[in-house]
Amino acid sequence: MATGRGLLAAPSPGPGLGLSREGVAGERLQGPTMLSHSPGTMNIGTIDAYLNKLGTSLQTMVYSDEEQENETWRLYMERKNAVLEFLHSDLSLHLLRRHHKRIELLKKCSYYVEILPKHLALGDQNHLVLPTTMFQLIDPWRFQRMKKVGTIQTKIQLLLLSDLLEELEKGREELVHFLDNYDMMTFLSRWDTIKQRLSSLSDQMDYFLALLVPGRLYVKHRLVSDVGITKIPHIRLVLSTKLPVMFDRRESVAYEDWASLKWLVTSQQPMLEQYELRFKLLEPQTPQERVHSGIMPVTSNTCEIHNLLPDRLYRFTVKRAETYTLVYEQWHDSILLKTKPSPEEEMESAMLEP
Repeated sequence: MATGRGLLAAPSPGPGLGLSREGVAGERLQGPTMLSHSPGTMNIGTIDAYLNKLGTSLQTMVYSDEEQENETWRLYMERKNAVLEFLHSDLSLHLLRRHHKRIELLKKCSYYVEILPKHLALGDQNHLVLPTTMFQLIDPWRFQRMKKVGTIQTKIQLLLLSDLLEELEKGREELVHFLDNYDMMTFLSRWDTIKQRLSSLSDQMDYFLALLVPGRLYVKHRLVSDVGITKIPHIRLVLSTKLPVMFDRRESVAYEDWASLKWLVTSQQPMLEQYELRFKLLEPQTPQERVHSGIMPVTSNTCEIHNLLPDRLYRFTVKRAETYTLVYEQWHDSILLKTKPSPEEEMESAMLEP
């Protein structure tokens, strides 16, 4: 029976707690000193220290995450501001509009070949050879060939300017798309692509600005023939531009049988330029009127044309007179003016009115 009582007795507590039977039976609980220090157990002080350490580690992790987020945000704003600065300075809409106007103006300009001395030999006491003197030394056939090169180079330059400006406008739209549609992580992950696009657009802008000024003509052959002179001058050819000639719309007026015309000239050359003024009657009513047109050479920026028909519409066109060095000129300014009716026509018209 003793064995039976042993089976009914309360089980001994496990080694992890080390409590007496009395404590288990509820009669009396031992004090904190009854916690066992056997291997694999922790007392309350050890648990508190562990929890404090764990809390500190979690707090450090939170601080680290916040610092990392702040650093990511700072990097994002720094790179975003770099793109915005490029858009507002080098690629602003205002600047692109100005470049559009400059290209349109360049398309209306006149282009010439300018002959300049390259350098003088050491010890040469002579003055620079004047361009007019150089023309006497240059082979005419070779110069005509160089004029064709100048024409081709000018056309290519104008086409390149238009294409480059179009590429710059597309590049600006692309950068704006990045800023408006990319979130922070997408923007940062694609920063290498964006940075490469910025560098490419910057190079294109530099090339565009360099093309705005006509440059040197590339001469493959000597232009000066061997004419028996002891010293052949070294020369270089440069493309130069002249701003277009444009009518002064307020000062150009048509009267009954004549018209007073004036055009704006921005040339800085001291000598007077030669101009060519054309006029043509529009909508002729008789075979004789179909030939009512003419060309007038002018050496100033004003001109009067007489013997016009009253109450008729005329087109007037002005341009610089063609010179030996002209290589490209595609645009001429035109203006439409209608002459006033004669007194007889005005009286007839008044009588026909109800």
